[in-house]
Amino acid sequence: MKDPIGIVSVGSVSPLGSTSEEIWNSYLQETHFLSQRPETDFPEPAGWLPAALKTSAEKLRTEDPRFRNLDNSVLYAVLAARKAFESVPVSTSAGINIGSSRGATRLFEKYHQEYIETGKVSTYTSPTTTLGNISSWVAQDLKLEGPEFSHSITCSTGMHAILNAIAWMNSGISDAFLAGGSEAPLTGFTLAQMQAMKIYSRQTEFPCRSLDMKKQENTMVLGEAAGIVSLQREAENARAWIKGIGFSTEKLRHGASLSKNGKGIQKAMKMALNGRAPKEIDAVVLHAPGTIGGDAAEVNAIKAVFGKDLAAMTSNKWKIGHSFGASGVLSLEMAILMLQKQQFLTVPFSEFQQQPEKLDNILVNSVGFGGNAVSILIGRRM
Repeated sequence: MKDPIGIVSVGSVSPLGSTSEEIWNSYLQETHFLSQRPETDFPEPAGWLPAALKTSAEKLRTEDPRFRNLDNSVLYAVLAARKAFESVPVSTSAGINIGSSRGATRLFEKYHQEYIETGKVSTYTSPTTTLGNISSWVAQDLKLEGPEFSHSITCSTGMHAILNAIAWMNSGISDAFLAGGSEAPLTGFTLAQMQAMKIYSRQTEFPCRSLDMKKQENTMVLGEAAGIVSLQREAENARAWIKGIGFSTEKLRHGASLSKNGKGIQKAMKMALNGRAPKEIDAVVLHAPGTIGGDAAEVNAIKAVFGKDLAAMTSNKWKIGHSFGASGVLSLEMAILMLQKQQFLTVPFSEFQQQPEKLDNILVNSVGFGGNAVSILIGRRM
């Protein structure tokens, strides 16, 4: 990091609510937003999109012909970007990098099924299932003219978007960026993929037992969400400051492997500390997907990096599930709210109940298939 970059606003679409206060109040409840889906018996977020946002999403399709044939992953990004933009408008030259792990999941499955059945596809198939739709349509909607691109780096996609934005801002090409991730993976085929990997939850009371280090089976649950941050170099009223960034790729044994001690996560966190002593970090928001191996590897990595100066640990996936490429930005939003409210949020069934005396610096982790990891350090002050 050459200079701290300010997070001036956050826009999100998730089960937690539509405003910062609604989201914070949802976090204060010791309840989750997950339920069983009758037709599959798979747990998923219940009523994940608030009624007001459901109406807004439907309006995009029914009132504006441009959005009529677009996937939910695009519409969620448009809604989240509008929220971020409305809080603090950026110049028309602002850049956009909004990615997705899966992209237009539902539309791709729909058009592929039509092809299998008829041998033909709709003329909308190619343009609407292209990953670049997400950033392009946000640019169209907000009338932005800066650089725009989308990408997919599995579950850490949203956090990688922030890394990309910082690199472009440091290069001098743009002074402002909208960056994040959007995901709409709740389809039968995608859920079946997670079940085939034997990582999907069969729990009932708390379907996702993220940071329960005594669980005997995997408990990952998928969610849908979009999360976008507005970044500016010279921000007078930043909600938080990015003080350090870290990234890594560790050697794989197979496509979803992760070393027991989270070697890649360790490297990303050390890089994000940017020379700071571990005791300067008050809390860590973990990726912690609710799998036995994933949770343990990340906790082991934190213990290796922090030693006796172990920071307080938490996660939000027990509450809203894992939204793939959008999940890291939702974790970042949670960290920003904790900084602002000066209140640490614990996981009710976790053994990690440490309450820090203050919240000045919080580290946020994101981990993805392919052995990649991202850590971003944010703070209240520059």
